[in-house]
Amino acid sequence: MRMPKLAAVIFLLMLVALASTSTYAGYLVVGVLAEYLDIGRVAAGLLLGVIFARLPWVRQGKLRTVGMLPGKARLPVIVALLSFCLLHFLYRGEMVPVVFLGLAASFLLSYRWMRRTIVAHAFTSFFRTFQGPDRPGGADNKVIDVEFREKKD
Repeated sequence: MRMPKLAAVIFLLMLVALASTSTYAGYLVVGVLAEYLDIGRVAAGLLLGVIFARLPWVRQGKLRTVGMLPGKARLPVIVALLSFCLLHFLYRGEMVPVVFLGLAASFLLSYRWMRRTIVAHAFTSFFRTFQGPDRPGGADNKVIDVEFREKKD
């Protein structure tokens, strides 16, 4: 990497943009939920907090998390809420909230793939320097390996 400081700054700016997009999307979801349930934003936020809360729980000597929703159901429910809000704002013709909700939903759907790809790339780039000639891919491609045998007279 030629300019690590610039890369770090760009990475931090991307994280700030992602955090602000997710925060605004959450604000929009709470507002739409409050509007449809005819309750205040605080009550809607508390309702979502109770539904998605994960609390620590010790069972049989192992630390686990327990919540209202099972682990496999959280992502589909969140994406469904974002999609519902996206359709709500599309119907009303407001495009700025649609863009933010679309970005948040696309990040949620692609997060697992991005994490797996980035971790695999970082892992291979970090451990590439430690490969020796006895490990696969560690041999120098410019060296020709030849065996010589002597003939007996």
